[in-house]
Amino acid sequence: MRNLPRRRAHASACALLAVTLTTIGIAQAQNAPAPKPAAPAAAPAGKIDNGGVLFKKVGCYQCHANEAQGGLSGPRIGPALFPWARFLDYTRKPSGEMPPYSAKVLTDQDVADIYAWVNARPRPPAVNSLPQLAP
Repeated sequence: MRNLPRRRAHASACALLAVTLTTIGIAQAQNAPAPKPAAPAAAPAGKIDNGGVLFKKVGCYQCHANEAQGGLSGPRIGPALFPWARFLDYTRKPSGEMPPYSAKVLTDQDVADIYAWVNARPRPPAVNSLPQLAP
């Protein structure tokens, strides 16, 4: 029985240590910098010529027009409007009326070829350079 106060003191000290370490751990976790998001994946090397063929073959031109500049049914998709990961993701799982192009229809390499072709299109002229729209 004589060791009972010593045991209580030891138990109290252990409890205090546990609470302190937990508090320090929580504080450090709250002050820790947020993990950096993964760097976006770079587009695989695409073959521009093949991308142009595929753009027409699978019907992209029907909505996005012949130079991916946008048409009545689809928006302008190039050049350099979307990062590769977003382009691929939307091609696979579109949210609008665009049909999904699964990997069975277009491989990732096919999509990369189309992406390369779209990004090789000339940029549209500045609006103020068009005579019809000049003040």
